[in-house]
Amino acid sequence: MGYALWLPSEYRLFILIDRDGDDCHVLKQRIEGMVAKAGLMSRTRAGGGDWQAATRIVCEELEAWYFGDWEAVKSAYPKARSVLPRKLRSSDAIAGGTWEELERVLQQAGYFRGRLRKVEAARRIAKHIDPNRNASPSFRVFRDAVVEAASSA
Repeated sequence: MGYALWLPSEYRLFILIDRDGDDCHVLKQRIEGMVAKAGLMSRTRAGGGDWQAATRIVCEELEAWYFGDWEAVKSAYPKARSVLPRKLRSSDAIAGGTWEELERVLQQAGYFRGRLRKVEAARRIAKHIDPNRNASPSFRVFRDAVVEAASSA
């Protein structure tokens, strides 16, 4: 109940969580239950009205959003493949771990001889992400909620 007691009416919280193989609907219902228990109005419950918290599920992991904007990855890592293999083109449907796939693709291009340094990669790629170019459906849903929150502020 802490947030509900002090949260100014113009603030919006975004709860962003990796799906990690969970059922998206079950996971979202569980998080929405926590939001309600905290005394906050979720975007889902508000039905487009005044809300305080939006729950967004990243399918499958945050690294999927990088595959959704491959131009951003290529800008950060110029030796990366120009065209993704077919199995990686539907970013939210990459099975078996998106960070592992990103690690493999970047290692094949000569980057990250050891393990993928996720924070370093995130910082480099994020500078080049174009929210309107990103093809990841879960990214687009997140982006649209952020745009909605910004326009109602």
